[in-house]
Amino acid sequence: MPPPATPASGAAAAAMRPYLTTHGKQVARLHLFDWIVLLLLIAMYAVLGRLQPFHRFVAEDMMASLRYPMKGNTVPSWAVPIIAIVVPMIFMVGIYIKRRNVYDLHHAILAGLLFSVLITAILTVAIKDAVGWPRPDFFWRCFPDGVPNYNNITGGVICHGQQSVIEEGHKSFPSGHSSGCFSGLGFLSWYLAGKIKAFDRGGHVAKLCIVLLPLLLATMVAVSRVSDYWHHWQDVFAGGVLGLVVASFCYLQFFPPPYSKQGVWPHAYFEHIHQTGGERNIQSTTNANLHHQSLSLDLSGSNEIRTTSHALDSMEEGSRDQ
Repeated sequence: MPPPATPASGAAAAAMRPYLTTHGKQVARLHLFDWIVLLLLIAMYAVLGRLQPFHRFVAEDMMASLRYPMKGNTVPSWAVPIIAIVVPMIFMVGIYIKRRNVYDLHHAILAGLLFSVLITAILTVAIKDAVGWPRPDFFWRCFPDGVPNYNNITGGVICHGQQSVIEEGHKSFPSGHSSGCFSGLGFLSWYLAGKIKAFDRGGHVAKLCIVLLPLLLATMVAVSRVSDYWHHWQDVFAGGVLGLVVASFCYLQFFPPPYSKQGVWPHAYFEHIHQTGGERNIQSTTNANLHHQSLSLDLSGSNEIRTTSHALDSMEEGSRDQ
């Protein structure tokens, strides 16, 4: 039978594992403040979504570029959270099932993905309300019967359409579909690049294709917004850049760059390993010091015994001489 593993060898083996068996509740408790901020962001998004946008002045001569027909959404609004959140979550949970790293799952979904999408959504809605740029189909939103009406003095439009439809017509810049999809799928691209080591200088083009697939899906959603005449190309471009920039900041806040040697796991995982290794080093150093002190005491005691014995021998020899 093989000899049983010592505690030291078991600890060393645990340190070499690429995953953690720490319970998820412990990690979530350490990041309780992140959960609170996440709830505040959701509340902020709900409040901003109920505000009326700025009604930008629209003159008669501007209507030439705003007469596109009203169409439905190729990608409905309810599908954006599924594309931006649920799809990346499926990949992240799948990697967690294979690797079993609680820190990776927590920072990928909560600290990374959800924060990326929510921050992007808040910025998008805030900019929409502040700019109030008209959509390409604003003419038919303002004049659903096709009969225009303008102010005789200012030349501005006098809309007689449904108020909610007109307000929605002032939310063209930037594109919410584009920013939302690029924030979620852009984060997924960063995440996959780190997990498959896409930038390891191995020259594997297949890895690069895997990284670009989520961005291709986000691009197709953005293009549909122009084809549906809900946005100008500037709106889509600005929304995509906004979502991708926020996703990049959120990813690099919690994960090393994908091209680094430690790009596979989040910063918190390596910090945990570093602290655990430091505790082991401190414990081993303490044990070594105690062993050294006890050894010194034993040696000093033996020296005392030798000195006393030598003195007694000298006294006996002197008494014999006398």
